[in-house]
Amino acid sequence: MRVNSIKDLDINAGDRVFVRCDFNVPIDEFGNITDDRRIREALPTIKYLLDIEAKIILASHMGRPKGEVNPKYSLKPVAKRLSHLLHQDVILANDVVGDDAKIKANSLKDGEILLLENLRFDKRETKDDEELAKKLADMAEVYINDAFGVSHRAHASVCEITKHINSFAGKQLLEEVNVIKMLTNNAKKPTTCIIGGSKISTKSGILINLIKKMQNIVIVGAMANTFIKHKGYNIGHSIFEKNQENLIDDIIEESKKNNCNLVLPEDVITSKDHNSKGVLKSLDQINDNDLILDIGEKTLQNIIKVIDESKTILWNGPAGYFEIDEFSVGSKKISMKISENTKTKSLVSIAGGGDTVAAINKFKCSNGFTYLSTAGGAFLELLEGKALPGIKALEINE
Repeated sequence: MRVNSIKDLDINAGDRVFVRCDFNVPIDEFGNITDDRRIREALPTIKYLLDIEAKIILASHMGRPKGEVNPKYSLKPVAKRLSHLLHQDVILANDVVGDDAKIKANSLKDGEILLLENLRFDKRETKDDEELAKKLADMAEVYINDAFGVSHRAHASVCEITKHINSFAGKQLLEEVNVIKMLTNNAKKPTTCIIGGSKISTKSGILINLIKKMQNIVIVGAMANTFIKHKGYNIGHSIFEKNQENLIDDIIEESKKNNCNLVLPEDVITSKDHNSKGVLKSLDQINDNDLILDIGEKTLQNIIKVIDESKTILWNGPAGYFEIDEFSVGSKKISMKISENTKTKSLVSIAGGGDTVAAINKFKCSNGFTYLSTAGGAFLELLEGKALPGIKALEINE
């Protein structure tokens, strides 16, 4: 797979460039951005275009407004944060392809930046609509997709637009793709994946794919509860996924066939509810009233041993209910150990997914990872080996 890259881009000062970004950032009830990582990830591409003095038109979605204008999902806070980060005004259009967007786009001077209002305020965006894509494409001479996080979606500003304008991959998108290619094709061994989440069925394809490529798969979080129950232990009121016996058998069988070490919890932290104190229990001590909310000390030591023996780590899914300090110990110590080993240059570490990155940020370990990806679905689908529509649209026919 080879895509048209920003490195192949031949543009001059004054050329109009349309950049699809992923500015879908968390905003609190007061309209403040609580994590601007996705905005900062777009800065290398934007600054590259600013150095050329291109006329830059940025576009993104925010949340799920369902095709209707909703001030709650306005990109106004994003324009404000971008202005601060770039030390220049970012103009915000009041619409997507309406009169205000057209007037402001046509009035751009060299080196100026326009941010269109939330793409999903137009219901045609999520339908990969040709008419909307053409109107977006008409605003510029060149299109750049720098939104890896939405490249698994066949949306108008991601896929259809590439049929109507010269299209390229941005710096952030290329970085994400190269990291995943490294993970699945030429990672330093031993390689380990620490994976969690609530449903095993949604990550079965990834697990089967990674089992064939990695030496260790560590199962944590609510996903581990399904394995624990499958082994015949009581899990009380803990979250688990029903009717997954055949899938678990397949995963265990694939692990044996590919000589992949499958690491499961041997002890856990339980509680009666999220507000009570945690109790360390072996698997045979769990009773009907228990909730499993974190991994236990023996399990943690097993995972730390695996981390110490690994040269490459992929982490997707916290070890427990990390939002509450009482049940954050597993995730915190995993985060700190990976960070420590990465800093001593013995480990290449990649973490992906919003919850995982949120946990790493909470424990102030983000500067200790080789790469952090805030992308969720796109990150996982590419790991699974699926073709992403937004990336496929940029491929070069050779």
